[in-house]
Formats: sequence, C-alpha cells, structure tokens
Amino acid sequence: MRKIIMAAILMAASCIVTYGQGVESLVTAMLEQYPQSRLLDIYKSCFQDYMGAEHLVTDTASVKHYLDQELAMVNAEDLQPWYYEPCGINGNYVRVSLRAVIDGHISADALCEAFIASANAEVRPSVDSWSAQWHDIVATIDQMGLNLAHYDDDRQFIEDVLARGAYAISHSPDYRNAYGPHYRIVERSIFERQLLPLLPCCCHR
Repeated sequence: MRKIIMAAILMAASCIVTYGQGVESLVTAMLEQYPQSRLLDIYKSCFQDYMGAEHLVTDTASVKHYLDQELAMVNAEDLQPWYYEPCGINGNYVRVSLRAVIDGHISADALCEAFIASANAEVRPSVDSWSAQWHDIVATIDQMGLNLAHYDDDRQFIEDVLARGAYAISHSPDYRNAYGPHYRIVERSIFERQLLPLLPCCCHR
C-alpha cells in the first residue's frame, strides 16, 4: 500500500521542471511544501542556488565514503517522495535526494561523480556578492510578514555568519526533524546531462 501511495504522489507532479521564480513565489512554495521551514532553510536553499556546493572537492574517496555512510543510515520511508528539486530562485543547482539511489534509479557512484563535478566545475562567486544578493532577498521576505518561528534570531544568525566572511549553514533543527533532508547538490546542466535521463518522469517536487 505504501508503494502505491508513493507512486500516486510522484505521478501527481508535472514532468516539466520549472526553473526560476520570484522571491515571494519561492518562499510561498517552500512554506506550502515544508511548513516547518524557518528563515535558515529559505536562506540555505537560496545560497545553494547562488553558491553551489559548499567547498571544492579534493578528497574524492572521503566524499564517497561519507555518502555510503549516509545511505546506510536512511530508509526510503524517512525521505520525501521526490527524487530532485531545484534550489532557490533560479534553480542553478538541484537537490538530488538519496531516495533516487535507494530506489535503484541512480548508483551511488553516479551521484557522487555528479556532486564532485558540480563542486569543482566553476569559480565560486564571492561571499560579498552573495551577501548583497541575500540582503535583497531578505528585504522582500521582511515585507511578506510571514511570522516565521525564530525569525529575528535566524536573521541575526545569518548576518553574523556573513560578517565572518562565511556563508554556509545547516538546515534548522525543525526542518531536519520534520523532513529528514538527505540529498546532494548538483549543478543543473550536469544533473540534466548525467542524472535526469536515469530517473522516471514525474519524480520531482
């Protein structure tokens, strides 16, 4: 029965992924899909879209080892029903769920290779340029009057991270507990070339 329900959920989605949306559309869609999201989680989706993977990959063996460890710890029942979803406003990067590996559509090696290629593909934008982009984004979010939990604290935390010249943060504990995020970030063109052809239609958020 669980498999039948899951298949119905997957088939309900369109087979065409839409990349690019405004800040308000992004935030509204995130809160509809993930109502436990906080500002930290909106920020994370946006910086993943703008900055990509959080670091260059030089130790490929460690990256594969960590992926194998994570796969051993999760079950498909603990994950969201989608196999991938675009990040942030422009969808420059895609979150590829470990469900795609667990369900047998993508090998762990293929996902690892796509993640490493994405992390090493381009020169990462500066933190200053990302900070300016984020301040434009959060100015719009401020005007939406969302009454998100811990909003002021999260906003200040992000400011402190950016002031240190850093940008990467983790999902909020609320998001992690509610949605069990387990995915890898893959640059859109690499995803569409190497991974998307391996996936069934109607499997994205």
